[in-house]
Amino acid sequence: MWESESESGRGRDYGNEVVSTSKHGVKTDGFERRDHSWYVATDVPSDLLVQVGDIGFHLHKYPLLSRSGKMNRVIYDSREANISRVEFDDLPGGADAFELAAKFCYGIAVDLTAGNISGLRCTAEYLEMTEDLEEGNLIFKTEAFLSYVVLSSWRDSILVLKSCEHLSPWAENLQIVRRCSESIAWKACTNPRSIRWAYTGKPTSISSPKWNEMSESSPGRNQQAPPDWWFEDVSILRIDHFVRVVTAIKVKGMRFEYIGAAIMQYGSKWLPGLTKEGSGDEGNNSRDSKSSSSSNSWNGGLHMIVAGNKEEKPNLQIKEQRMIVESLISIIPPQKDSVSCSFLLRLLRMANMLKVAPALVTELEKRVGMQFEQASLVDLLIPSYNNSETLYDVDLIQRLLEHFLVQEQTEPSSPNRQSLSDKLSYEGRGNAKIRVAKLVDSYLTEVSRDRNLTLTKFQVLAEALPESARTCDDGLYRAVDSYLKAHPTLSEHERKRICRVMDCQKLSIDACMHAAQNERLPLRVVVQVLFSEQVKISNAIANNALKETGESHYQPLVTSRKALIEATPQSFQEGWSTAKKDINTLKFELESMKTKYLELQIDMENLQRMFDKMSKQKHSSAWTSGWKKLGKLTKMTPLESSDSGSQIPTVPAEQTRKGPRRWRNSIS
Repeated sequence: MWESESESGRGRDYGNEVVSTSKHGVKTDGFERRDHSWYVATDVPSDLLVQVGDIGFHLHKYPLLSRSGKMNRVIYDSREANISRVEFDDLPGGADAFELAAKFCYGIAVDLTAGNISGLRCTAEYLEMTEDLEEGNLIFKTEAFLSYVVLSSWRDSILVLKSCEHLSPWAENLQIVRRCSESIAWKACTNPRSIRWAYTGKPTSISSPKWNEMSESSPGRNQQAPPDWWFEDVSILRIDHFVRVVTAIKVKGMRFEYIGAAIMQYGSKWLPGLTKEGSGDEGNNSRDSKSSSSSNSWNGGLHMIVAGNKEEKPNLQIKEQRMIVESLISIIPPQKDSVSCSFLLRLLRMANMLKVAPALVTELEKRVGMQFEQASLVDLLIPSYNNSETLYDVDLIQRLLEHFLVQEQTEPSSPNRQSLSDKLSYEGRGNAKIRVAKLVDSYLTEVSRDRNLTLTKFQVLAEALPESARTCDDGLYRAVDSYLKAHPTLSEHERKRICRVMDCQKLSIDACMHAAQNERLPLRVVVQVLFSEQVKISNAIANNALKETGESHYQPLVTSRKALIEATPQSFQEGWSTAKKDINTLKFELESMKTKYLELQIDMENLQRMFDKMSKQKHSSAWTSGWKKLGKLTKMTPLESSDSGSQIPTVPAEQTRKGPRRWRNSIS
């Protein structure tokens, strides 16, 4: 973003410092490279080959022994009398850093820059180039440059910290990472109003003044730096160094909103799947793409995949992305609204996909529950990554909703005896429940199309919120209707069960009109809808009648058709004529169905009595049946005689005598 002070027009005493020593035993004009080897340009033949990786250095023992304690121990402690070859495979900084250290030993001028200082400092420590061997040795020179040049420059601190990625654990042990992180944190926490540097917002080679000085000729002198001026530069760091910087910034007391914004920018830059498609983040992505293309000067740009075989790349990429997700979750500020709910849900999606540690996933779910009312439907449609039969992870949304309800219960539930701010927050929580209810209804409508979604999961999620959260059940009705449409094989009992999640009295007129004609709903629900619709119309007429009677007590209940229409909602007025015909038709059909139902009930009772009579006759014996017949005859004889007497005046005596004879024959 800003050039180091060494690259400014004025320069500095230590900028691009040229270090050299005049005390050396071999005169040389420099180094020469031939293929994969370096040679000293001198007439004295080389007596030592130092192999660093694939590069060989043909050097002389004396210049190295006079300034390197490690070379002394390697050569003099060797079992060989005249050692001529030394290998340093674990030398930090590699061949480039050793080349600079060797040139320093020969007294050749070495340019110290932010790009090579960290590797050279670690190499000096590795070779033990201390003050005990010679005053002003390489360790002293590199430490002075780090302290007086690098740590006083924003850009140099970023560059050095970036170059430390390949110097572990040497950079950590030498406190280079800690010192650069604290330097960056101190500069990032500076009040933007007091910053008068030439701000560019890009890590390009644009000159800038010193940290503690202001050049009169510097560009953009009167421009004020925005609060997020440091986001872009810090986002190029590796995740472990980014965590160190953010932790140091937290200790300095920066506002949590800025820390959260920096975390979101870092996540969108290093996690491609975290970018929200089709939203306002696209502008940030285009900006990030431009900045990333210009950040190639920052030590080769960004690389998500570690070099290796093609078969290893996917696994390495997944491992690195998992580490990034886990680190970002651990450093998110605990305050609510420090990061957006959309970012948290997208991070949660990646955490489930990358199999992040369960403890971190649970912590992230609680964070989402704290601000669940800010979520959008697109972010909630998280696929199921745990081998579930459903397309979307409904259980995850259920847990998020539970965390939201727990958060609501822990806060004060009554606005009485509270301050004005507490009352406002209480009203906000009520509005939050309403927003969450609408969000859940939309989510249920979307996932109800999944044929593998069980009725129990749908019902549990629909009934998770209290009844007070929904002032209107139209969204829930759409979800139920969508579920019934996607699951046509449900039984009557299951359809009644799913319809219990909605309250017919909370449906609007339009929803009632649709439900009254919906063949997928059970008949009982349709009756409830018609009844609630009639109650609403009656209430509307009654309210209008009360208003009219208030003005004139002697006016009729409903003066005209116009008063009835005005008493009904606007949506119902538009389809009044059609709705009236449909309602009358449905009422007539309902009455006819009730009549048929009563007739069937009477027939059923008759059949039941006949069945009981037949079953009793089968289980009774001949003797008991005979006595029952005798009892019937004794009871029916006086009735029959009286009835026959009224119709026939005389009965022959023979018939009276035949009666007992038949009775005796019947019981014999």
